[in-house]
Amino acid sequence: MGNGRAVGALIGMSGGTFLYTTAEALPIGLLLPMAADLAIPPARVGALVTAYGAVVMVASVPLTALVRRVPRRWLLSALLAGFVASNAITVFAGTFALLLTARMATALTHALFWAVVVPAAAELFRPGLRGRVVAVVFAGGTVALVLGVPAGTWLGERAGWRASFLAVSGLGAVVLVVVAALLPSTPPEAGHAARGATPDARRFWLLVAVAVLATAGAIAGYTYVALFVTEVSGFSASAVGAVLLARGVASVFGILVIGAVVDHSPWLALVATVALQSVALFGLHTSGHRPTVAVGLLALAGLAFAAFTAALGGLVLQVAPGRSDLAAATVSAAVNVGITGGAFLGGLVLPSHGVRSTMLLGALLGVVALLLVLGERLSRPGADPGRPAPVPHRSRPDQAPASSIGRRAS
Repeated sequence: MGNGRAVGALIGMSGGTFLYTTAEALPIGLLLPMAADLAIPPARVGALVTAYGAVVMVASVPLTALVRRVPRRWLLSALLAGFVASNAITVFAGTFALLLTARMATALTHALFWAVVVPAAAELFRPGLRGRVVAVVFAGGTVALVLGVPAGTWLGERAGWRASFLAVSGLGAVVLVVVAALLPSTPPEAGHAARGATPDARRFWLLVAVAVLATAGAIAGYTYVALFVTEVSGFSASAVGAVLLARGVASVFGILVIGAVVDHSPWLALVATVALQSVALFGLHTSGHRPTVAVGLLALAGLAFAAFTAALGGLVLQVAPGRSDLAAATVSAAVNVGITGGAFLGGLVLPSHGVRSTMLLGALLGVVALLLVLGERLSRPGADPGRPAPVPHRSRPDQAPASSIGRRAS
């Protein structure tokens, strides 16, 4: 495959992560206008995030196993077509029930897209570039926090929330054309990214647990950030988009900074990002009533979570104990367990303890994740978890070690 075509396909897939992240998070930025237009409580709009994550959580692994032999070009193209259609339905949803149905359809395509996009992107380039390729894919989701969600929030505040989803659907059609035209139709089992480079089942399942806890911590506070900045920090509703923009800019900076660190010390990066997120969320709980401090800490929390996802993505391809797409699907499901659990727990404490308590809850969940990673390092003093091993080239997928995840696809 020509280098220019590979770069184009990679940009297209990164565009896909941009759109999926934007579509998933838009109800957060548009919490208030959506609730007003549909005449429902804000917490019910927040439930759209919970339900979305629940679908991805349940569907990721079984759907990935089901389509494990489908060429990635056709699979990703079909998923993006479903994304375009489901978001178009969202635009015309007149009831909460139809809106929820359309969101669940988007979540089903999301479940498969995130499971296969990273291995598919990694296959386009030589193994030595894997870390940078993963960073580009995840950067799409991070840029969504800078451009997608703030722009969608800004558009929704001025032209109505439906206009935001219409724009997402239209951009999805463009990404669909790029991916369908440039991505090769190679078998998913063949190539260096089909299996984990240095399989380690224990560390893989540790990543799954940390993904759940750290994501739940981030989402517990972030789902209700619009309420936080208006009720606690004293901003107007029209300023929510600007606050999200500041957080998004910091998230991009986090991806840029963490990229080089992940290549050399991914486990150290994991520890540092989870710890930083917990500190920022605790600071919001105690000092979020100060507008300037609140913006700075929300930005710091965004930086930490974006860097965390980059470290997580690189480590999954490194320690996957079997097929990398099933490993990615498992971690994607775990992340969405965190999204579902975080949004649910945040909504649970919100009525009785106020929106400030969601930040404290997020900080505590991060501390538990941090203790798990530190415990693993202390339990294996003879190993060096910081430096990844070289990626071996495998021309046949059956050369990789077997595992419970790999056998499930057999």
